[in-house]
Amino acid sequence: MNQAAKFDRPSLSLAIRTWETILAERGFANDLLWIFEENLCFEKKAGAHGGFHAAFQTRFLKPTEDAVEIAYDLFCQSRARVVFFRLGESRGRSICLLLGDHWFDRKNESSGYLRRDDWGISFFPGEDKQVEEVTDLRRWLGRLKRERPLHDLDFCMALSTIDEVKTHGRVLAPGERFADSVVSRLRRVFSHAS
Repeated sequence: MNQAAKFDRPSLSLAIRTWETILAERGFANDLLWIFEENLCFEKKAGAHGGFHAAFQTRFLKPTEDAVEIAYDLFCQSRARVVFFRLGESRGRSICLLLGDHWFDRKNESSGYLRRDDWGISFFPGEDKQVEEVTDLRRWLGRLKRERPLHDLDFCMALSTIDEVKTHGRVLAPGERFADSVVSRLRRVFSHAS
């Protein structure tokens, strides 16, 4: 059977309504704050699972209102499983991310994932825990980007990808991304020279 025929993705609004219902059934806040890769702040912490914990920030890079819609559309273009992931709660809001990868194909309820195989979507409501919002720029700049175990959150969408779609109408290939960064740098150099 063709992988594409195995599921039919719902609209984002239906998927979010389903997500909000799942959260409410567990007594979690269904006021959602969506974050992305650049908003995550992994820090070393003795005693935490894997030796690090995850916090978040929206002070230094704030997602645009349409970022979740763009991320969902991009993830739906692949045939990989899409995951609605709750990191925890902060100030009465559920901190959520969209994830997408075949990494999640085998994750099930024993791993905390509620599957909707007809949609190709899983929901991870997580634990009843508070997540710290980082407001100190030094902490955010010093966050761990490497040298930590692979985590489910490593499969979230980056705001830089959202920006590419908004600017170019699609995700850039690596060579195009490099060329775009060179052109941007040259523009800055020449703008200062004039």
